[in-house]
Amino acid sequence: MIKVTIDTQVYEVEEKTTLRELAKNYGTAKDDGEIVLAYRNGHLCELFKTVDEDSEISFVTTTSKIGSATYKRSMILLMMKAFRDVAKRTGSSGRIRVLFSLSKGFYCEFKNKNVVVSDELLKEVEERMNEMVKEDIPILKKTYPSYDLIKRFERQGRMDKVSLFKYRRASNTNAYILDGFEDYYYGFMVPSTGYLKYFALYKYESGFVLQLPVRSNPKVVPEFKPQNKLFEVLKQSDDWGVMLGMDTVGGLNDAIASGEIADMMLVQEALQEKNIAKIAERIKREDKKFVLIAGPSSSGKTSFSHRLSIQLKAMGLNPHPIALDNYFVERKYTPRDEFGNYDFECLEAVDIKQFNEDMVRLLNGETVPMPTFDFIDGKREYRGNVMALKDNDVFVIEGIHGLNPKMSEGLPDESKFKIYISALTQLNVDEHNRIATTDGRLIRRIVRDARTRGHSAEKTIAMWDSVRRGEEQNIFPYQEEADAMFNSALIYELSVIKPHVEPLLFAIPRDSKEYQEAKRLLKFLDYFLGISSENIPNNSILREFVGGSCFPV
Repeated sequence: MIKVTIDTQVYEVEEKTTLRELAKNYGTAKDDGEIVLAYRNGHLCELFKTVDEDSEISFVTTTSKIGSATYKRSMILLMMKAFRDVAKRTGSSGRIRVLFSLSKGFYCEFKNKNVVVSDELLKEVEERMNEMVKEDIPILKKTYPSYDLIKRFERQGRMDKVSLFKYRRASNTNAYILDGFEDYYYGFMVPSTGYLKYFALYKYESGFVLQLPVRSNPKVVPEFKPQNKLFEVLKQSDDWGVMLGMDTVGGLNDAIASGEIADMMLVQEALQEKNIAKIAERIKREDKKFVLIAGPSSSGKTSFSHRLSIQLKAMGLNPHPIALDNYFVERKYTPRDEFGNYDFECLEAVDIKQFNEDMVRLLNGETVPMPTFDFIDGKREYRGNVMALKDNDVFVIEGIHGLNPKMSEGLPDESKFKIYISALTQLNVDEHNRIATTDGRLIRRIVRDARTRGHSAEKTIAMWDSVRRGEEQNIFPYQEEADAMFNSALIYELSVIKPHVEPLLFAIPRDSKEYQEAKRLLKFLDYFLGISSENIPNNSILREFVGGSCFPV
């Protein structure tokens, strides 16, 4: 017998007891989630692992970031297996690509020119998934020499994984097996299909969406809400990556290893510039006076607004930047969050009334004194900066609430042009392992905060959940309000950022709460070959993060 401590309670259990058994007998989810992983003496473990000595155990549920990701990853394996089983019944086969996040799920495509994704097909797949959930089939983990696994996937024609593993330094690689179906996944899994109760499949465009619960309500599948504008931008980016053979990390690494990446970098920058020029053309053609730009943290809003302004100037317009941050209410009036901290992310932190009054006066031809916010004293000041709206003038307004209708409710709709910008990563690890957009933005922010603010990676990661909550409340609900969407992600950027961010992540001590997240990001970055930043143009959005920008960012 050995002793295990769970939530200060000490239990005597038999040696080799699994973490799954401990969770069943002694684990209690203090929230609405279900236990899917555990920390054993500070190390994150899957539930099939055993305790072999006196141990301290804490459980991880689906309300946590790691637990939710584990549930979603496991659900993709279940969906893949169900599709294969249904296809076998009809004598067909095909590839499934898990492409990007949409609504509260993942947009996927079934690649078979003879099979159309229909409601009937998805119903069959859903039924098969539910059958496997009831059967509670084990999800097994097997370790192979990396070379052997490459050969296995090569024989199966799964070349996305072959390209990925070709650049891995690890001697061994883990694969997961569900009822004879074997696949590779980046990250841990639940121990069996009985954990995967909550999901739905929806037909959408030429593919389908695997809709899944969110962390805040992990036992309820939210309603699927189409995001047509966001989908169009994401699909365009994916199509471009496929065309160049760089839709997966293996393809990107191939381009780096072959020496083709320098040209690809310039092509991607040119594509972004072309898209910015198209947006500027629309603004001029539609005679818009107020351009409102919003997007989540580390999207490159500042660099984008400068590049857009240059394009507007090239078309004979005269752009003027306005930062919504200058319309913050005085610090003493700033609302506080549930923890008693100032909530600078909420709409009430901005003086909407004053902003609308100033913008309406400008539209009416008046000369208006413009405020500057002193962030040290927490007060708005007027330092003699005045503006007036002339014939060719355009106000380029940047702030997280730019798309919220309340922010500019005093302005007529025909005077406004709204732009949503985000780093919508079009690259995936392989066809079944997504790269989360939030990971790309977090990595950008770690590098920028260290360079411009002197913040450690530990501090940036610690505040990231709070930043994400603000985005969920104040930005994402309004993204479909945009007249145009701009994807600021660059297909090559993680290879450039890798040498900048790895030392910052390695500096996080093992006893830090942020250590596990740093470890996860380092493991993720290990897939990429690193490249120098010297070939990045000085007006690139990426320069906002790694340094060397020609703009004041």
